[in-house]
Amino acid sequence: MIAFMTNEQYNLVKKQVNKIINAKSSVNDPTILKTVKTLAWEAVQQSLPDMAEEEASLLGQMRLVDDRLTADKFFHELKPYVIPFPALSETKLRKLFPKVKKLKFPLIDAEDYQTLTYLSWDEKGSQYRMIVAPYEQSYIGLRGTFQPSEQKGLCHICHRFTDIGMFIVETKGEVVGTFTKRGNTVCKDMKDCNHHVETLLHLSKFIRHITGK
Repeated sequence: MIAFMTNEQYNLVKKQVNKIINAKSSVNDPTILKTVKTLAWEAVQQSLPDMAEEEASLLGQMRLVDDRLTADKFFHELKPYVIPFPALSETKLRKLFPKVKKLKFPLIDAEDYQTLTYLSWDEKGSQYRMIVAPYEQSYIGLRGTFQPSEQKGLCHICHRFTDIGMFIVETKGEVVGTFTKRGNTVCKDMKDCNHHVETLLHLSKFIRHITGK
């Protein structure tokens, strides 16, 4: 069986398994526990509607998880089936950021690509943050300033209430010589954000807002 789920789908499975564990530790009613398991499995099916029989059999084992130990074992067994974020070549990255003359590429360990829904890094010595994300059957590169906030807020990529900052992109306006700034709040910690993205819907909405497309 080859890799069949994306990072965000894997994150969703983990969240649903954690719901089952929490229910087991706090609920004594078997009817309620059965309902929690059913709803958790339905959420996974909605995220992976085209599962093959073998894939569904593997993921269906989530309903047998009893505690944190068995959950961790289950997550470990699932990890090889996560499709890694593509290791984009230097040429491809340059095409995504054609206006950046001195583009500094991030150094990422090979195993970390399995934990990415989007690729992001901060430019050293500047306030710029780079984002490479899947968008409309391809990839898009965003370069914007990032200003950390002292208060928690909503990340518009993973949709959690957490430590955030304002990401702002400047684009050319319709009138020659004018520019438009569009921004939204995202996680301070990009790696942690990738561990909590459960759908591409919020990421796509974020990109449309930032780019004005």
